[in-house]
Amino acid sequence: MVSPVVYFTLKDLAQSNPPQTSAAACVRSCVLSVCVPGHVCADFSFVVVFDHRVFVNRSLTLENIKCYGFDMDYTMAMYKSPDYESLGFELIRDRMVSVGYPHELLRYTYDPSFPTRGLVIDTTYGNLLKVDSNGNILICSHGFSFLKGEDIQAYYPNKFIQRGNTDRYYILNTLFNLSETYLYTCLVDFFTRCTRYTNLPTGYQHGDLFMSYRSMFQDLSDKTSEILNKCPLQPNLTVLLNRIKEVAKVFLATNSDYNYTEAIMKYLLESNIKPKKSWRSFFDLVVVDTRKPLFFAEGTVLRQVDTDTGKLRIGTYTGDLAHGTVYSGGSSDIVCDLLKVKGMDILYVGDHIFGDILKSKKRQGWKTFLVVPELTKELQVWEDKKNLFEELKHLDIFLADLYKHMDSGSKECPDISTIQMRMNVLTYRMDMSYGQMGSLLRSGSRQTLFASQLMRYADLYSSTCLNLLHYPFNYLFIAPPVLVSPLYAARGDVSKLS
Repeated sequence: MVSPVVYFTLKDLAQSNPPQTSAAACVRSCVLSVCVPGHVCADFSFVVVFDHRVFVNRSLTLENIKCYGFDMDYTMAMYKSPDYESLGFELIRDRMVSVGYPHELLRYTYDPSFPTRGLVIDTTYGNLLKVDSNGNILICSHGFSFLKGEDIQAYYPNKFIQRGNTDRYYILNTLFNLSETYLYTCLVDFFTRCTRYTNLPTGYQHGDLFMSYRSMFQDLSDKTSEILNKCPLQPNLTVLLNRIKEVAKVFLATNSDYNYTEAIMKYLLESNIKPKKSWRSFFDLVVVDTRKPLFFAEGTVLRQVDTDTGKLRIGTYTGDLAHGTVYSGGSSDIVCDLLKVKGMDILYVGDHIFGDILKSKKRQGWKTFLVVPELTKELQVWEDKKNLFEELKHLDIFLADLYKHMDSGSKECPDISTIQMRMNVLTYRMDMSYGQMGSLLRSGSRQTLFASQLMRYADLYSSTCLNLLHYPFNYLFIAPPVLVSPLYAARGDVSKLS
C-alpha cells in the first residue's frame, strides 16, 4: 500500500498535557524514525492511533487556509457499509430483472469481499481489471473467473490497456460504484455459464438477440442512477464545522439536488442539537446540483433555490453572497468570487478522486483532502501483514541485485525463478488479506491506479474528514522528504537508494 508513514497524528498537540517536546522536535523525530501504525515514536509518550491519522502528500499549513469546502455524500454523510452496498445491489438487481433480465439473477447476493474501488470495466470484453498507474494489468477477471498469463494476453497484448480510452474503459472511482461493480460481475458470470446463451467475444447471442457487454453496462448504469437510496450516519460533524467557522469560511458543494440535500443535512446537523438551529447556518455558502466535475471547468448557470418549495428561481444570479441562501449550479470560479477567496486559500474535502480531488487540484489549484473510508481496513491489514510486505521488499532488492550481476556477464541464476515464485505467493497472500480483488492501494509491491492518483492529487487524505478534529487549526502538516538518486537508479543498485 501507499507508504505507511506519509504522516502520523501527533494525537492532539493542543490537548491539556502534551508531550514535553516542541512540535518541530516531534516532527523531526517522526520523519527520521519513520513511524509505522501502532509504533511509539522516540520523543512521544503515546501510541499513534489508526483512526485519528491524517496523511500528507504535500506539506500544508492549516493556518493559511481561509476557506474549507465540503462534498456531501461519503464526505459529510457517511454510509453504513456493507449494509448500504448490499441494499443498493438488491435494488439495482431487482430493477434489472423488472425490465427483462433473467429471473435467475435474483439468486445472486452481495459479497463485500469481492469489489474494491478503482477497478476498471472493459465494456468491450466484459472484463473487470485492476491496473497500475501506467495501465499495466495487475488482476483480470471475467465474471468470477480470474484469468492468468496467456489468457490475459489473449485479450490484452503485453497485459496493458490504454486507460485514456474512456469510451471503452470505465473507472469505478467512487464508493457508490461498489454495488454496480459487483452486479456487473454477476451479469457476466450468469450469461457465461447459462447454456441458453452462446458466448461471443463481445457479448452473448440468444436466437436473434445479441446482447453486448457494452449494452449490459449501459443498462446497469441507467438503473443505478435511478434507484440508489442512501442511509447516512456521521457523528461530531457539528463540532468540526463550529471549530472551522471560528477560523475560516465554510461552503458545501454537492451534486445532489436541494430536496435530498435538505433531508440529509437536517438529519446530520439538526438532530439532537440544542439550541436548535438550521443546518444552513453552519455554512457561509451552499451550492447544490453542481454537476462536478463540470463545476470545476465552465460550470453551469447559477440560480437561487426557493428553500420553501425546492424549485429554482428563474434567471441567472448575479448579486453578492446572500447568507442563508441556497444556490444551484454555478462553478468553482463563482464560489471564489462569492466568498472572496483565491483558489490557493481553499481546502476542498471530498471522496471522489476524479470529480472532487483531481479536477479541483488540476484546474483550480485548490488544496485537497481526500476521504478514503477504506483506509482504516487498509492500515489494519498492513499492521497485521507487514512482515509479508517487508519480505517482498527485501526479495525485490535481492532480485534486482541478481539481475545486476547477470548484466555484468554472469550466467543465468537458477535462484531467480525460485525468488519470483516466492514473490508471487507472498503477493497473493497479501492481496487476499484485503479481499478477492486485493488492496485498494497496492498489488504486492506495485501501486494501483487509485493509489497513484491519490498521491498525485490529494494534498491530505484520511479515513474521515472528522480526523481534522485531532489537529489545531494552525497545524503544519509536513510531507516526508522523498530522496531519489538518478545515478544509483540507472545502475540498478536499489540498495543504495534512500
